[in-house]
Amino acid sequence: MRIGEAARQLGVETHVLRHWEDRGVVVPARTPQGYRDYDEETLARLRVVRQCQQAGMSLEQIRLVMHRAADGRDAVIREHQTRVRDQLRTLERTATFLDHVLTCRHSLMSRCPGCSAYAGSG
Repeated sequence: MRIGEAARQLGVETHVLRHWEDRGVVVPARTPQGYRDYDEETLARLRVVRQCQQAGMSLEQIRLVMHRAADGRDAVIREHQTRVRDQLRTLERTATFLDHVLTCRHSLMSRCPGCSAYAGSG
């Protein structure tokens, strides 16, 4: 399929796909006429790129992840796993704190031992 249809399926603009190609993240095949040709495998790779972006990875990190033989690939993945797990712990603490705040009956949060405990645990 051509770039416009691929972009529509992915929910991005065509210039985004061109940029990803320029950066070497995902390079589609070309037709004999020189048009970009996005097959199902290329679309699947592009969906992985979108997922990686949603996980907060940069295009350079994604390029490494997408190319199995790239130097430093495993380190980038492990580093990002650590960052995501840290974010999950932070989000879990925040959710627990907000649950507490909803039921807190103190007139000032600074007077509540529970609220104070969460504030000091960051």
